[in-house]
Amino acid sequence: MDWGQTAPVLPGICFERRLELHVGGRPIELLHFGTAAHTTNDIVAWLPEDRILFAGDLVFNGGTPFALSGSISGWLEVLGVLGDLDPALIVPGHGPAGGRELLGETAAYLEFVQKAAVQAHAAGLPAADAAAGLDLGQYASLTDTERIVGNLHRAYAELDGVDRGGPLDDARCFADMVTYNGGQPLRCLA
Repeated sequence: MDWGQTAPVLPGICFERRLELHVGGRPIELLHFGTAAHTTNDIVAWLPEDRILFAGDLVFNGGTPFALSGSISGWLEVLGVLGDLDPALIVPGHGPAGGRELLGETAAYLEFVQKAAVQAHAAGLPAADAAAGLDLGQYASLTDTERIVGNLHRAYAELDGVDRGGPLDDARCFADMVTYNGGQPLRCLA
C-alpha cells in the first residue's frame, strides 16, 4: 500500500512500557502496552493526579473503531488495562471526551466484530461478503461504517493464526471497503 511521501524521523526519546514526564510539576505517564491494539505501537497519556486519560485512537466516540493495522483481541485486552486505571475523564482519538462508558462502548463494538467474524468464518464466507450481509444494528449510526470490512479482515486473520498486527493485504482490504461503501471513496469522518 502506498501511504504517500513520508520521511522517517528518528525519535528523541524511546521507552518500552512507561515513561513519566513532569510538566508544570504535574506527572504525565506515557504508557505502551506491549501488544498490538489499534496499531502495533499505541501509546496513551495518563494524568494520574487528575485521572485524565488521553487515549488516542484506542477509544472512539461516535466513530467506527478501525483495527486493520492492529489486533482486535489485543485491543480488548488494552481496554481492560485502561479501565483498571479508573479514569474520570477520557479524551478519545475521535469524538468528544467522556467517561468510562467510552471504554465499554469501544469494547462492545470490537466484541461485536469478533462474534460476527467467528460465525462468518466458520460458515466459509469471505470477509467482504460477511460485511455485506451483516446487520450493524446499533453500530449503523457510527461514522465510517465501511470499516467493518477491514475489521472483519483483521478478525479473520486472528482466527487464522496471523500474529497480532501481522501483515494483511491492505490493498485488498481497502478495495473491499470501497466496494462496501458503494464504490465511493473513503472519507474518514471519525
